Order: sequence, then structure tokens, then C-alpha cells
Amino acid sequence: MKQILMVGAGSVGGFFGAHLAKANPNVSFLLRPKTLAAVKQNGLTIRSAQGSFTVHPPAASDPRDLVKPDLIILSVKAYDLDEVLTQIKPVLTDKTVILTLQNGVDTEDRILARVQRDCVVGGIAYIYTKIAAPGVIDHYKKGAVAIGELMGHQSSRLLAIADLFKQAGIPCQLTDDIRRSKWEKMCWNCVFNPLTVMIDDKVAKALDHPEMLGVIHQIVGEIVAVAASAKVPLAADMAEKVVRWTQEIRDIHTSMYDDWKAGRPTEIDFLNGYVSKLGRKFGIPTPLNDMLTAVIKTITERERTGPGLVRIDGAVVQPVSLDRAAIASLPADHQLDISTVMPGMQGKGIRVEGLLDIPALAIGADHVTFHALDGNYSACLTLQQAREYGVLVYELNEAPLPDAKGGPFRLVTPGLGDLCANVKGVARIEVTIGTGVDTRPTNC
Repeated sequence: MKQILMVGAGSVGGFFGAHLAKANPNVSFLLRPKTLAAVKQNGLTIRSAQGSFTVHPPAASDPRDLVKPDLIILSVKAYDLDEVLTQIKPVLTDKTVILTLQNGVDTEDRILARVQRDCVVGGIAYIYTKIAAPGVIDHYKKGAVAIGELMGHQSSRLLAIADLFKQAGIPCQLTDDIRRSKWEKMCWNCVFNPLTVMIDDKVAKALDHPEMLGVIHQIVGEIVAVAASAKVPLAADMAEKVVRWTQEIRDIHTSMYDDWKAGRPTEIDFLNGYVSKLGRKFGIPTPLNDMLTAVIKTITERERTGPGLVRIDGAVVQPVSLDRAAIASLPADHQLDISTVMPGMQGKGIRVEGLLDIPALAIGADHVTFHALDGNYSACLTLQQAREYGVLVYELNEAPLPDAKGGPFRLVTPGLGDLCANVKGVARIEVTIGTGVDTRPTNC
């Protein structure tokens, strides 16, 4: 295995790849444009109490611009796997070996399903690092890997990979049951990744409460039951092992915590979400993993914006965003048949009064401005006018109001006597103290 391609230079791939590149001139990197630009300009830097260094390896955003690899090491997030497999497909040969250093327990099977040949070696990274900036990785603890063939044998390619890591000074353990090892790490990941996000604190905060220890046992118990149904038996004292392993790294946050704080997506669907998915498949209840999946998504997913949503903000205590389903679920006494205000049309609308009842308005709020999505048109009404006359149309013939009719949300003001207070494509309802922006012609 002469030529090695590292896919990704994040907290895991950056650390191990830099050490491999320091010891081996045949290591190259496949990187995203932002990281690629940083590495080309400044190199790839590892900052560590054990010694800092910078390497300048060959790197590109297209694998065809690099030497064709014998070994590809994947260190990208689990949710990027399908995209990466498509990206590296042009450089795969019948002899290419792929080593995974990713969270989750289904990565290897996902690769095999795509590549359709025996090319995968499973791997686990044991490390605590953070991305300080593109191309700069801060290393704090550990820095070892475990690798193994899916069938458990010690192949020549497995030994060759282990030798590459050892030459780079990276501890590398060979395991004859990589699937079990990955499920064991899955137990840790499924406990502390989501918990550190939920408590917004370090691992120690979860360890130091007796009540939480009981929860940890329940989370791990669900995983052990699911793993057994997947024909991967884990130790009966798995929960105790997870707690014991964590004592020496109690001061850390987790990768999910760091991703959340950095505004990046999380791997929850490939951790607790995957346990829940298998639990449903095997008929095994996984209530805690279900809850953790739902809560992490609720906490970490960014607020939706864009077409199909209307946001109420401005002089309100807390802005809110609503889609068509949420609007349709509001109290019936605010809903109306739009044929009563737009003859000849069959659909639904909601009185603006009902929308303005949702957020707590600021003291002194007295005007409401309706903004079109394109930002080119807005109409400002007094708060009293908006409550008394405003109707937001959101449905036509039991379907979303089409753009051709002013959708997905359209303001009409029957009875106001001002036909210009008709805003198509409403995306924002701004509550103000004093008049807001109004682009209507002055003769309206």
C-alpha cells in the first residue's frame, strides 16, 4: 500500500492524516474547498501538548487530481458518506482498500452495498481533538486506532495498514471482532454525545449525578438488546464499562457538542437514531434512544427559513415561524373559508388576529408590516386594522396556495377599503412600535 488518500481533514482525519503525512510522503488529502484553500496556503497544522507540527501534503477537491490511491481512509461524518463514495468512485480500482474511521456501526455495510466487493476494513478512532480553524487541529487527549477485518481474520492488508500507523507513531490495535468493538463505542457515543448537548456541559456533569447513572444504564441496556438482535452480543456489564471508560476523560465535551456549538449538523441519526431504527425493525422498545434522537434534533437543528414559512418578529418577546400545517392547526374560530372573502375560490385562510395571538407582543406595539418574500413589497397596517381586517390565505382546493395566486401565503384585507393592502408571497409579519416600511403607492 504505497499511495494513501485521506478523505477529510477534520478533528479526526486531520490529526491522523497529518501524522501519516509526516512519516510518509505518499499521503494526500481530498478536502472541501474552504479547507483545501487553507491547507494549500498554510499547510495542515496539529497543535498539541505532545508537540505541534505542520505538514504540506498534496491536496485537492477532486480525487482525479491526485495520485490514484491504494488505500483510502475515510474520516468524514456519517451523513457525508454517500456523497464521498460518489466523489471517490472515479479512482476506485479492483485493488483499492477503504478504511473507515467514522462513528456509527453501519458505515462498512453502506460502503459494501455501494462498491459491491470486499474492499472494507473497519476502524475506530479513540481521540479528543477539535477543529480550531480550517487546516488547524487542536489535540488534547488520546490518539489511537483499532482496526479489524469484518470477518475477523488477520489479512495481509490489515497488517499493512497497522504498519503504516505504527510507522507514524500512532498506536494501532488489531481486533478480531471489529463489529463488536464498534458497537461498544456506539454505547459510549449514544450516551455522552447527546447528554452533553442536553445538559450543555462536559461529560463529568452527567457522571456526577446518581440519577443520571440510572439513565445511562437504561440507554445502554436498550443498545445491548438491539445489538444482540443484530447478532452482536455485548457484555452484560456494558453500562458499567461505559461509565468506567469515561472517568479518565470526564473533562471533555463530545464531537456532537462541538458540532452543535459550531452550527454543524450532528450524527444523531447514525447513533441513537440508528438504534431506534433497528429497535423498530426487531420489535425492541427503545424509548430513551427515541427521546434522545428527538430532543437532539429539536435542540440542534437550525430554525427553518424560506418559502413555505411565515415568520412573525419585530416587537415581540420571541419570534415564531409557522408553516402551512402549523397554521392549519390553530384554533378553528380564527379559520375561515376564503370563498367568503374571495368569491369563486375554494380554500382556507386565517385571520391575522389569530396569528398575532401566538407571540407575546411588546408593550407599545401598534403597527404590523407584511413583507413579501422577494423583499420588494410591504404593506403596513395599524395593529387594530391588522386584527380586524387582515386575512392570510394559505390553501386553495386543499393544496398549498400556488405562487400564481400569490402563495404560499397571501394577505387580503376585505372590508378595509384599501385594495392595495394585498401582499402576495408573504414571508414575514413584522410587529413594530410606530409605523413600519410601506412600499405601497401613496394614492392607495
